[in-house]
Amino acid sequence: MKKSKHTEAPVSKSTLEGSPAHLLHRVLQIALDIYNETAGEGALTQRQYAVLTALDGSEGLSQTDLVKITGIDRSTLADLVARMITKELLVRERSATDARANLVQLAPAGKTALDDMQPRVLLADEKILSLLSPPKRDSFVKLLRKITSAREAELSGEAPVSKDKPEKKLEKKKKKHKLSAKKLKKLPMPLLSDGASEAVAGEDLVHAPVTEQV
Repeated sequence: MKKSKHTEAPVSKSTLEGSPAHLLHRVLQIALDIYNETAGEGALTQRQYAVLTALDGSEGLSQTDLVKITGIDRSTLADLVARMITKELLVRERSATDARANLVQLAPAGKTALDDMQPRVLLADEKILSLLSPPKRDSFVKLLRKITSAREAELSGEAPVSKDKPEKKLEKKKKKHKLSAKKLKKLPMPLLSDGASEAVAGEDLVHAPVTEQV
């Protein structure tokens, strides 16, 4: 039996090395490994820490607010909050302004766990950034923020502020050219006789071409 000519080509290493999705996934794995190593066994997970940090200093947030702040999807966050309430890290109370809404708040044990975890998280962040040279660390964090904010703006329907596109620039140039043309039309045109007085009487203003004699 002859083998089929059409076989799937294996994914090359260069293809993965040029894929933002793959690279970001690898970076996430590295970051979580460093976080878990630094935090130690039995410590808060990265998502638990994010929820506690979002609630710190507030009088309570709805789960919708927590989704927006942490970026955790709604179903995952609902399960996460429920488990953290069971562990007495969080409490859920009825909103004072909206009787139909429930707010999530830090419990005393959650505040203690957060305070204990913060130095270890800062150390983990330092270890992650230490993989880059000092001049590139701030730029790396800024790029991560930019990707996050651009995606959030896209999902919320807000148009991101951007520079003029080439088409808009060309349109502006055309409008500027039209305005200049209008100004030229308004300028007084010179009379046809202007300058004729300087010509010598009897001299033709247009000369016939001189033919060379052979």
